[in-house]
Amino acid sequence: MFSLSENSEAKTLKEKKEDTFKLGIAGYSFLHFKLDEALAMMKKLNVQYLCIKDFHLPYKSTAEEIATFHEKLKQANVTGYAVGPIYVKTTQEIDNAFDYAKRVGVKLIIGIPNHEDLPYLEKKVKEHDIRFAIHNHGPEDKLYPNAASIYNLIKDLDPRVGICFDMGHDTRDGRDAAADLGKYHKRIFDMHLKNVTAAKKEGSTCELGRGIIDIPAYVKMLRKVKYSGSCSLEYEKDMKDPLAGIAESVGYFRGVCSVV
Repeated sequence: MFSLSENSEAKTLKEKKEDTFKLGIAGYSFLHFKLDEALAMMKKLNVQYLCIKDFHLPYKSTAEEIATFHEKLKQANVTGYAVGPIYVKTTQEIDNAFDYAKRVGVKLIIGIPNHEDLPYLEKKVKEHDIRFAIHNHGPEDKLYPNAASIYNLIKDLDPRVGICFDMGHDTRDGRDAAADLGKYHKRIFDMHLKNVTAAKKEGSTCELGRGIIDIPAYVKMLRKVKYSGSCSLEYEKDMKDPLAGIAESVGYFRGVCSVV
């Protein structure tokens, strides 16, 4: 027979299993590794979602190469859910990005367009019914330093134009990542999960539990806004030997999700 406290605990655990967001890996984390090596690491981590980078699947890949790529992911129990980030500096490059996403078979592009091309980007989103999430890159980024800078430019565009929220770069630009998630969540389609050493330009990526961002508070906000996209860990430390740091970060995130 369960006590009231045991019943309450069981209810809490049940609720936590119903989180709408999922854990993934941003492909850039595996910059120095071939696809097979990256998938082997993901298998060790038991992470099933990957944002595809072009160094694993080049933009000019043939249909046969794309099919082979997806078969490798399938064998590793991994789903490639998006492509990017892709820098699209011209309307032709925007066309190329949508063509690439269509051939790969994903419905989400992570990218960085010029401000003047946003009307054209909106046109392509409507034409292809593929969402486009603009990535913020912190204080060095003159186009999109933080989530607010993106939102203010896209708020009146088609709702399929949104944000890939890099919470680390947002913090490096002096913002509160959890608060910005709360403000702009309706237009956040994807997320680069990371922590940083300082809330300034010099801040760098670190293991998820060792930085200045309050991850438990951030997870609480994810649940509050019912975020339903991927939280894709982007680990930019020790990039030639990242497995230990990625594993620590994945374990920390799962641990936080299990207790907050």
